[in-house]
Amino acid sequence: MPVPAEVRELSIYEDVTEIRHAIAAARRDGKRIGVVPTMGALHAGHLSLIEAARAECEFVVVTIFVNPTQFGPQEDLSRYPRPIAADVDECRRLGVDAVFHPQAETIYPSDFKTFVNVEDLSNKWEGAFRPGHFRGVATVVLKLFTIVQPDVAYFGQKDFQQQLIIKRMCRDLNVPVELRVCPIVRDTDGLALSSRNVYLSPSERNSSLVLSRSLLFGEKELHAPEANITAIVKVMREMVGSEKGVTLEYLIIADPNTLEEITEPQRQMVLLVAARVGTTRLIDNVLVLLPHLAEHSRIE
Repeated sequence: MPVPAEVRELSIYEDVTEIRHAIAAARRDGKRIGVVPTMGALHAGHLSLIEAARAECEFVVVTIFVNPTQFGPQEDLSRYPRPIAADVDECRRLGVDAVFHPQAETIYPSDFKTFVNVEDLSNKWEGAFRPGHFRGVATVVLKLFTIVQPDVAYFGQKDFQQQLIIKRMCRDLNVPVELRVCPIVRDTDGLALSSRNVYLSPSERNSSLVLSRSLLFGEKELHAPEANITAIVKVMREMVGSEKGVTLEYLIIADPNTLEEITEPQRQMVLLVAARVGTTRLIDNVLVLLPHLAEHSRIE
């Protein structure tokens, strides 16, 4: 049984050797190691991942590292929120055993030359709008897995393409980590939780709700008899494109394993959207299952 949070002690590590020693000690005690990789600015979505890890693992590690290699030249690295004290308090409250909060030079020494790139999947949709982004994500996640050596790692469905790429990386490179993908957590108004939501003004936040509304519309329409994907996507794009202050980047219905656009309904589908609301870039998605259709593909 997991030890109650009130009798746990939270340790914070910046050094690779020290966190490895702590994890090795936990493993010698027969504890299952769970990791929740984050960039900090923890919200209820992150906390749901920590709770899932806490329920399944005897030793839970949260990594907090704002990864510079996944930000493009014009992106928000310098202003990305870093409320480390509040993040540590949340980790302590939820009974996390260890926080790994390394400095950038610990992860990327001055002579660092090795990167991981998952071909094909990294080049479409998010990858097309953020060149090099997934190279940075795959590299840092593999480094964190190598440092922490978890049994299980927890990711959110909101970054759908990211978790798919990490799954492929682990499969292709024989990384012995079990991946858990947890549901999107939404605010009461339907907005998917994101650390970047703090950038939204009240009017921008109201405009951003068109993303979840369009996805809910698409999900409902896909369950209708003889659903027409081309027509559904057209209406969804018009919904988002007509919202004041919102600039649509992409909105598709795709196969959830390959992210290839589809034109006919299949048993499993994912609806993906990305848009800029003012200067803030947001993504969202919905998975759709039509049990009455024959199996076409499955999420691995």
